[in-house]
Amino acid sequence: MRWTRYLVLLGSALLSFGCDKQGRPIEEFGLDKLAKGVSSEGDVRTVMGKPEMVWEEDDGTRMLQYPKGPEGARTWVFVIDPQGKLKDYRQILTEENFARVQPGMSRDEVRRMLGKPRSIAQYRLKNEEVWDWRYLPSPGFEPRLFNVHFDMGTGKVTRTSSSEEIKGG
Repeated sequence: MRWTRYLVLLGSALLSFGCDKQGRPIEEFGLDKLAKGVSSEGDVRTVMGKPEMVWEEDDGTRMLQYPKGPEGARTWVFVIDPQGKLKDYRQILTEENFARVQPGMSRDEVRRMLGKPRSIAQYRLKNEEVWDWRYLPSPGFEPRLFNVHFDMGTGKVTRTSSSEEIKGG
């Protein structure tokens, strides 16, 4: 009897790491524990863990980035106001945000806008470096890759593209 109870508890615990009761990914479930204007940066770090990148703004605002890649299709940004309170949070791997990437932007500007890329590839014959991010174009659709092409000499964006994800076989 004890072993049965132990196995049931262990199984329930393992399942809770992947999804909540509605089947949402656990990182989204954790967001329910945060309130804009109320939660502190410490609360965000308790729920989300250590950010991959922290951007400091001149006005004291901090932006904490949490990429859920390389296989994930979400990157969360949490905006912390100068008083240390959660001002806003959003998922930044969206087609609307991708449309903001323009030729002439620097690598740093793109990195701030989209977070850590899934991969970086260099094509020396084309003098091109391509960063990509895995994203979901719409609920129910297969993940795609958003690609930003940089000139290797200037480090500036030359163009963007979108492609199907190639599955390894």
